[in-house]
Amino acid sequence: MVQYFLDAVTNHYFDFNGRARRSAYWYYTLGYIILYVVLAVISSVAHLGQILTGLLSLALLLPSLGIGVRRLHDIGRSGWWILIGIIPLVGWIVLIYWYVQPGTAGTNEYGPDPKA
Repeated sequence: MVQYFLDAVTNHYFDFNGRARRSAYWYYTLGYIILYVVLAVISSVAHLGQILTGLLSLALLLPSLGIGVRRLHDIGRSGWWILIGIIPLVGWIVLIYWYVQPGTAGTNEYGPDPKA
């Protein structure tokens, strides 16, 4: 899990090209959630309000968008579909459904199969 998270943050910080496997996306998301919860607990104990979690969200905004776009590329969709998440509830349900779908086998218009 740590490898996927660090790969997205260090090697693909501002990368919206290519494809990302399901495991890369979900392990990154799990790492993000764990880090967020830990910083939220630290913030509440240290009486910092939401400063640490806000800084984390700001720092990981681009890697989160990047891995989401690359995940959409893996299933053959344009990265612009990530904007459907702006629609409350329905947008997130659609995105989660797409994110759990298996990737396109073989090469698609966004690059080679990351499983190969």
